[in-house]
Amino acid sequence: MLKHHADTRIPMHITPPVSTRPAAAANPQDGASPTRRLAAFAASLRFEDLPRALVEQIRLHVLDGIGVSLHGATLPWTRHVADMVMAEGGHPVASLWGHQGAPEARTSVSQAVLVNATAGHAFEMDDIHKESILHPNSLAVPVALALAQALPGVSGREVLAAIVAGYEVGTRVGNAATTRLFLNGFHPQGVTGTFVAAATAGRMLGLGADAMTHALGVAGSMGAGLMAAQEGAMVKRLHAGRAAQGGVHAAYLAQRGFTGIENILEADYGGFLSSFSTAPRNERLTEGLGTQWEAGEVGFKMYPNVTSMHAALDAYKDLQAAHGLRPDDVERIEVGCGHMTYVHVAWPYRPVSVTAAQMNLFYGLSVLAMRGSLTVADYDDARIGDPAVIAFMQRIHPFEDERIESKGPAFRHAATVRVLTRAGAVLSREVWNRRGSPENAVSREEVEEKFFANVAGRLPAQSAQRIAGLVNALDTLPAIDELTALL
Repeated sequence: MLKHHADTRIPMHITPPVSTRPAAAANPQDGASPTRRLAAFAASLRFEDLPRALVEQIRLHVLDGIGVSLHGATLPWTRHVADMVMAEGGHPVASLWGHQGAPEARTSVSQAVLVNATAGHAFEMDDIHKESILHPNSLAVPVALALAQALPGVSGREVLAAIVAGYEVGTRVGNAATTRLFLNGFHPQGVTGTFVAAATAGRMLGLGADAMTHALGVAGSMGAGLMAAQEGAMVKRLHAGRAAQGGVHAAYLAQRGFTGIENILEADYGGFLSSFSTAPRNERLTEGLGTQWEAGEVGFKMYPNVTSMHAALDAYKDLQAAHGLRPDDVERIEVGCGHMTYVHVAWPYRPVSVTAAQMNLFYGLSVLAMRGSLTVADYDDARIGDPAVIAFMQRIHPFEDERIESKGPAFRHAATVRVLTRAGAVLSREVWNRRGSPENAVSREEVEEKFFANVAGRLPAQSAQRIAGLVNALDTLPAIDELTALL
């Protein structure tokens, strides 16, 4: 039954972020440049440097990354990339995840990560670091596990250390670039993501500080990706694959003595930050390095669409549950959000592709209001043009909320939702931290449930259970050959 009163409760289920826990990680010389400090940190990072809580969290990100990649492996855009790679051929070292017929479905490391990272970003379900706007598990996990196949006997601890190195370096570069990189029209996953992949690959290959510096210096010249891709092109999915491949190439080249731009991050002219961001914050590159873990600030996606709309979806879902809202009850929905979210998701919807639907607030909120839920099944070519859903969009009115914008980047995913009903009620809900964020964390069981849902029908149930068990024990495995074989 519809309740005729406002609800302005603010969900603030705060979980202390892992990044507040100190660790005895590498301490590069303070006088070194930011690029060299990050390189030295990544090269010397040991598993023993990682806080226990961070290890437990990263294991979940590995499981999540495997799940979203196995789901994404079946999608048409990933299949196109996989077919191209298999037609070209390559030294059969690393597996294409989710592709039957091993050892035939193997290729070189760089080609495998092109496919597997494309799969990881193929359906908008990979994890998210809010400040850097990066989805690191669709980059670091495919890179680390592909290299593990090329380096038999690598332990689970080495894999975890490499993944954290990638998370730390890449997210810090994204933090320094600020949201300006995105607002300039570049896709962080493709542009900044090469640093996640290069640091992960460099750590897996055992590069020293100098070689790691050159790996980053090569990677910074290889990133690419334009945000116009969000409005319908398959190529948005490829941005992650190319970033992963570019990072692997950068690390392999540096291992062979190939040189990159040694001050790639801080160079005044033609440097990464000075070129891609009009207002970089270089201090964010090394702030708290080794004691404040950006890897601990990565959240999970609990809807299969762009993160910027999740708070609005959470708010409307809460109102649905609390007041029994049905589609016919709704006269108008007002959605307040920050500037970047407005630019990212509040553009006029056209049912041109699944990509466009996943990136659009009007579609996501209309489906939730009309169907009562929002799942993977709603992002299908046969459903994204539903006339009833498109008609409902006329009731949705997003706007830039200065109250949210004034709180800064920490709240750029926040949203306010105000529903005016045809009976005259005004219902409101504010969500400052979306469900799945570090501040409003989901449980281990919920992440595992997401994994099993993603691989259902793609793996035998016994294999899925075994993968989950191996990942949960990753830091105890002397080798991860069984895990990679199951993929």
